[in-house]
Amino acid sequence: MLVEFDSDQRLWGKTVRELLAKECSPAWIRQVVDDDVDPAPLWATYVDQGWTELVEPAESVELAIALEGMGAATDPTPFLATVTQFAPLAGELAEPGRTGAAVPTGVTAHLDDEGWLLSGTCRTVLDGDRAEQFAVVTAAGVFVIPADVAIVTRVPCFDPLMHVADITFPSVRVPDSRRNPVPDVARARAVALMGMSITMVGACQRILDLALEHVTNRQQFGVAIGSFQAVKHKAADMHVAVERARALAYYSALTIATGSADMRLAASMAKASAGECQSLVFRNGYQLFGAMGYTWENDLQFPLKRAKAGELMLGGSDEHRALITEEYRATQL
Repeated sequence: MLVEFDSDQRLWGKTVRELLAKECSPAWIRQVVDDDVDPAPLWATYVDQGWTELVEPAESVELAIALEGMGAATDPTPFLATVTQFAPLAGELAEPGRTGAAVPTGVTAHLDDEGWLLSGTCRTVLDGDRAEQFAVVTAAGVFVIPADVAIVTRVPCFDPLMHVADITFPSVRVPDSRRNPVPDVARARAVALMGMSITMVGACQRILDLALEHVTNRQQFGVAIGSFQAVKHKAADMHVAVERARALAYYSALTIATGSADMRLAASMAKASAGECQSLVFRNGYQLFGAMGYTWENDLQFPLKRAKAGELMLGGSDEHRALITEEYRATQL
């Protein structure tokens, strides 16, 4: 059982935070949104530093540490989609250092004399518009193919730093050499859910940090508003929610690292908890900022939108609570 990080993991967390503070600062994030600055150099930094190679099950906790930092920084690159959704499905067919996206539903594969034919449409694919390769899930296995063979349409998203797209395959011919016939779908699903959950946790921690800074500095009646009992209660509730969601997300990462039979259940627990956490933190964070929290000039919007977007992807908290209930009932029969 993971009780606390070891010295190497603590050093890794410090390294992640320092790099993101330098390369993915709030001021730079603002430039990406307001001035259309290209985040590609940051992706190249991740590749050069070897962060995109954190794809082995044994490295799941280290991957989670990196993703929590990226969630707090509102990372604008395709790292989350590539490393936690594409890579676990693609396996050895993935091309290292290139961006990728998972196409989990909506596509069928038909085998004829000339090979495989992929047809269908998958909607709201994370980073589908800027992926260089797709991992397409079908009943016949996972096909890893270049992104330029598909019709890609980016769709609007309220998170200005998140890319979402609809992907259509108009009878695309694919050789059998690009097929992974027996992917570990259970582990891939767990990694995707864990990655989204810990990203949301990082975003929620950032919201809490910003709120605490604000209530410490903001004064009313001659004292900091953070001294008011009602404000303290809201901040305490946010802290408890974040710590609970963080614990479950790292537990999910640990079950992936150890290949535990609880992997599927832990992943749903992490996603459900992260969803409930963002709901409370979103509400309290806005309230503690007052009207300032609604302004475009306030950086609070970025982690708020990242946390909320995470809840809407890969199933919400209600869906995963239902899955947890089904899993529990199955063990009682």
